Amino acid sequence: MSKPTMPLPVVARVVRAVPAGVVIVALLVAACDSPTANRSASATAGSSSTPSLSPSASAGPTVGAIYHETGASVLVLRIEQGGGFVPMDFLATQAPGFSLYGNGVVVFQPKVNVVPEPDASGVAKGVPWRTATLDEDQIQELLEFALGPGGLGAARDSYIEGGIADAPNTIFTIHAGGLDKAVLVSALSEEPLPGADAQIRRSFWKLASRLQDFDQGGTIATDAYSPQRFRGVLIEREAQIGVEPRGWPWPTIPLGEFKEGPQDGSAPTTFPHRTLTRDEVAVLKLDGIDGGAQGIAVKGGDGKVYGLVLRPLLADEPA
Repeated sequence: MSKPTMPLPVVARVVRAVPAGVVIVALLVAACDSPTANRSASATAGSSSTPSLSPSASAGPTVGAIYHETGASVLVLRIEQGGGFVPMDFLATQAPGFSLYGNGVVVFQPKVNVVPEPDASGVAKGVPWRTATLDEDQIQELLEFALGPGGLGAARDSYIEGGIADAPNTIFTIHAGGLDKAVLVSALSEEPLPGADAQIRRSFWKLASRLQDFDQGGTIATDAYSPQRFRGVLIEREAQIGVEPRGWPWPTIPLGEFKEGPQDGSAPTTFPHRTLTRDEVAVLKLDGIDGGAQGIAVKGGDGKVYGLVLRPLLADEPA
């Protein structure tokens, strides 16, 4: 797996973790006052394979100044956007834009300017996700940025301005430096509304901009992410003229195995859904769907037509 080569400030290494409060204060002071020297990490040759992110991988102490666990399925830093007025199919494919795990593996959605159009059968394929591995210095630099200039070290749990119903929410999650929290920011933008939170919103914007364009427009070497599990979501729909729905594709998986979640409006699990293995998804015989897909018309055993949505699952995500 590729290791991104990117400029990094010098980061001190220590054998044991620094107490969380000391780390955060030090980071905030450093963000304002301390210059940093740049150096580059050496790149390694990329590989098309994706490493196992098995939950069985053990967690252990890190050697970095900012403590984080090192398990392959232990989430350290994430950004996700969702909400607003969008079709249900889009809600069902909502996924984190960037995730960093304790072993240095990152999985992210590349920034795109044009969303792929549906094909003649109405199937819209998602842009394939990318992955790379950071070394400990790179992890430390990213956490230092997130906690300091990125605002998470001093953030409260939520920033909601004006109740903008049709604006998406941005959710940052961090488990490092003694912090275990999620920060919800409504209507995050480059030009924040005036008020007491304007400055920290600018910090959140800096962090979001970095994480949502992690490979800097594809200029940093990364590998294709090959998901081993997908969430399959069924959304009842009307039959479309000119589109013949597929017959039920899984003889050994009855429709009843797609279970509805709590009816609390939290798509996609409100809809019938099931975790599908890579082999079960391969039965559909659709190429290029590692980034997920929506609009796959299938006919259930109950005679109803459903739009099947596929969303890749990450190492820490339950079914």
